[in-house]
Amino acid sequence: MVAPGKDIAMTRIAFIGLGNMGGGMAARLVGAGHEVIAYDLSAEALARAAGRGCTPAASVREAVAGAEAVITMLPAGPQVRAVYEGEILGQAPAGALLIDASTIDVETARAVAEKAAAAGYVFADAPVSGGTAGAEAGTLAFMVGCDEDCFAAIEALLAPMARAVLRAGDHGAGQAAKICNNMLLGISMIGTCEAFALAERLGLEPDKFFEIASKSSGQCWSLTSYSPWPGLVETAPSNRDYSGGFAVAMMLKDLKLAQAAAASNGASTPLGAQAEALYALWDRLGNGGRDFSSMLQFLRGGA
Repeated sequence: MVAPGKDIAMTRIAFIGLGNMGGGMAARLVGAGHEVIAYDLSAEALARAAGRGCTPAASVREAVAGAEAVITMLPAGPQVRAVYEGEILGQAPAGALLIDASTIDVETARAVAEKAAAAGYVFADAPVSGGTAGAEAGTLAFMVGCDEDCFAAIEALLAPMARAVLRAGDHGAGQAAKICNNMLLGISMIGTCEAFALAERLGLEPDKFFEIASKSSGQCWSLTSYSPWPGLVETAPSNRDYSGGFAVAMMLKDLKLAQAAAASNGASTPLGAQAEALYALWDRLGNGGRDFSSMLQFLRGGA
């Protein structure tokens, strides 16, 4: 078991899940001097990770054998539960630090944490914000749910991938924070896209609207850091025909998690529900792989 508050230097880390986010995250750990044993179902993703300094494993069990820490980045709750219960717990060394960076439902995160504790592991749910660019640059924000006395060790492990590691509370709180944050982001982006579309119809040049709104009360991250209108923010996916970034399908997944959480806890989220409906429609029209800021094209009549 990791000693409470101990700031330990991990040397052997198993990283499970090397998709758009996981590949960049694993590479940041290699760059920080860690030995990273990586596994993914995709041979292509595994080969890319090997090219960036990771040691490929043939299975999850092979990856976690001898690992001091395990980080998972998986699609959804059922995969997280199956991988932890069937391939990590009892296979990773006793006392290993287990961190799930997937975005999943709160109930699954708490259930896995309970099983991990019973098996003698330290566990944290630590979903991320920052997209693929943040994963590559090591500027992700981690929202952590864990026991307070274990946070220092978790923070130290996540530091090479992060600009911020924030403890949200006990197990499940990291997922709660991520769900609420991404619901806000999805709503905010739709509002930003609507404003650009209306400004265009009113004859206002987009760069002039951007200049004014970014210095006025409408300023927000979706506008000034991730502008959906091309040519205004150099690093925004809108400049790459909305490729890369945070896919519509992933935003839709997070909004569905938010709506499920709202329904089960009696919360009223009418704007979250409307945002889910709009992204679901855009996804059904064949845009699930495009960045979520491509909603601008839908609102401009590009469906």
